[in-house]
Amino acid sequence: MSAWTHDLLARLRRRRVKREQEHGDNALKHLLKESHAGRAGTLASLKGTLRLGDRAVLRVLDRLRVSGLAAMEGDTHRLTADGEQRARHLIRAHRLLERYLADEARMPVTAVHGMAERLEHQMSEAETDRLSAALGHPERDPHGDPIPSAGEAPDDLGEPLASLTPGEVACISHLEDEPATIFRALVAHGLRPGLSVTVARASTESLELLADGRSLTLPVALAGNVFVTREHDVLAGEDDTVRLSDVAHEEEASVVSLSPACQGFTRRRLLDLGFTPGTRVRPVLESFAGDPRAYRVRGTTVALRHDQARHVTVRSAGAHGHRTAGTQDVGNAGAGVFGS
Repeated sequence: MSAWTHDLLARLRRRRVKREQEHGDNALKHLLKESHAGRAGTLASLKGTLRLGDRAVLRVLDRLRVSGLAAMEGDTHRLTADGEQRARHLIRAHRLLERYLADEARMPVTAVHGMAERLEHQMSEAETDRLSAALGHPERDPHGDPIPSAGEAPDDLGEPLASLTPGEVACISHLEDEPATIFRALVAHGLRPGLSVTVARASTESLELLADGRSLTLPVALAGNVFVTREHDVLAGEDDTVRLSDVAHEEEASVVSLSPACQGFTRRRLLDLGFTPGTRVRPVLESFAGDPRAYRVRGTTVALRHDQARHVTVRSAGAHGHRTAGTQDVGNAGAGVFGS
């Protein structure tokens, strides 16, 4: 056998082993999802998830049973304790990778799922722990899903957006990232976790929403992939907050909150730079392209990119007078520049 042939066979063997591992891991995640839904996995449900034929799925299940990761009960399949631990690790690694790809690698949020799906199989638990620490232990991924730890309860996605009635206000808690075409359409509508929305009108075909000071019409087919948490303490029409990125040049505003979608180091850096509730902030310099922009905060000029400033919710200082009780002055906090 020539060296070239030997090398080719070795590469084909590694590719087959990698593909088998991915199929096994995806089967474990499916069985965990079914378990959270109160169901057991079946051959038919696994075929749909793995997109494989009967014989190929049975080979995957045989390997999981031999490895002690899954067990067969009649015609159904369940995870063992070791299998559940592996499945939880995969989900944690996936969501941390999505957080990293969106926040640090600056990938479009519509592209992070596919990349994380490919990388999650290669992450050990120790590497996943290090990634979590490096990201500042974020609590949610870019889609609003909680990032689990061992033993954590099933995801709480919130309730469907379509369950709201006109006039109700809610915060988007989760955008379903599959199928990808619907997720891209939701992102194109400007929807994201942490966004406050008000249902203006509802019909059997669509929902008319108010979000970020604009109105949009969302087909019911898309609304089914949006989950929300009701904001009982916010009355429709009384929310006068905007994103910092939308504040006009030299207009002073007061920080209200940071978006729940802002996690990890990005959130900590914004807090370290003084973007805490009550702090006055004012855009003072515009770049030629308008992004990034410089802000005066706590006596320091800092630069934020547009997609960083949009995580800061503010209220115009003019909306409630120039100074209110509890508002922090523009003092002499430490200098710093964030983003460029």
